[in-house]
Amino acid sequence: MAEGASEVALSKQELREVTAFAAACAEMVLEVFEGDQPDDLRPRDAIGAAWEFARGGERGKALRDSAWAALKAAKNADTAAAREAARAAMSAAGAAYLHPLAKATQVKHILGAGAYAARAAELVAGDDRSVGAEHLEQTLHRATPVVVDVLKRFPTAPSGGGRVGELIRSLDTDLRSLTLSE
Repeated sequence: MAEGASEVALSKQELREVTAFAAACAEMVLEVFEGDQPDDLRPRDAIGAAWEFARGGERGKALRDSAWAALKAAKNADTAAAREAARAAMSAAGAAYLHPLAKATQVKHILGAGAYAARAAELVAGDDRSVGAEHLEQTLHRATPVVVDVLKRFPTAPSGGGRVGELIRSLDTDLRSLTLSE
C-alpha cells in the first residue's frame, strides 16, 4: 500500500469473511464469560449477530447495539478472564464495522477478537502466556486467505494497548508472514 493512502478497498463479502473469522475466535472463549455470568446472554448475542452478518445479513443498528451490549457485559463480569471473553464477543460484532481507512488502528477490527480471546485463555490459565501463544497459533489456522489479504491492505498494528495490544501485534506479524492459497 502506498504511503499516505487514505482508503482501503473493501467489499461487503470481504467484511463478511473478516467478521466470520472474528466470530470464530470469540466463540472459543464464550464459555469463559458464561461460566462467570451464566444468565447474561449479551456476548452470545453479539457473536450470533456477527455470524448473521457473516452469513449474509445486513450491518445495522441491531449488530452495532449487540457489540455495545457485549462491552457493557464485560464491565459487569466478575473476573478479568470473563471481561476479556466479553470483549472478544464485542470485537466479533465490531469486525463488521472495519472502516476502509488506511489506519493502523483499524487492524484491531480484524484481530481484536482473536487477541481478546487469547488473553482470556491466558487469564483462565493463571496468566500463562504460553497458553496465549497456543491460542494465537489456533487463531492463525482460522484465518482464510481473504482475511490475510484484507489485513495486508492496512498498516501494521499500532503500539500500545497493554497485553491485548501485544497479542494483536503478534497476530498481525504472524498473519502477514503467512502465504495462504484459497
